Amino acid sequence: MPTPLPDQARAAQLERDLRTLVRFIEIYCKGKHPQDLRKPVNLKTHDVVTLAGHEVSLCPECQKLVTHALVKRSTCPMDPKPACKHCPNHCYHPTYRQKIREVMKYSGKRMLLTARLDYLIHYFF
Repeated sequence: MPTPLPDQARAAQLERDLRTLVRFIEIYCKGKHPQDLRKPVNLKTHDVVTLAGHEVSLCPECQKLVTHALVKRSTCPMDPKPACKHCPNHCYHPTYRQKIREVMKYSGKRMLLTARLDYLIHYFF
């Protein structure tokens, strides 16, 4: 069984995961909902601008998904955190779990084109 991460490493991993989630959902929304009205994401629980490094505007459907994803990832009880697809306890609601799979599949392929090593690692592991 893997050993738990120290608090600082856990916080850094959480921030990376949240940033990746926001980026994946942003790419998905721009590609799949180009005609939808977008509003800047403003959450009480997370500073999305700091996470993404810029203001993120999403359609209402994707805003619900990003809110659900950020809250669920932030409160994940698993330590160390496995990839969601390998997790024994799924915390996402089944509807959101299916949607996030779709987002990851769509956005993951597009992220590979940016050739960022951290996204490549996240995509395959």
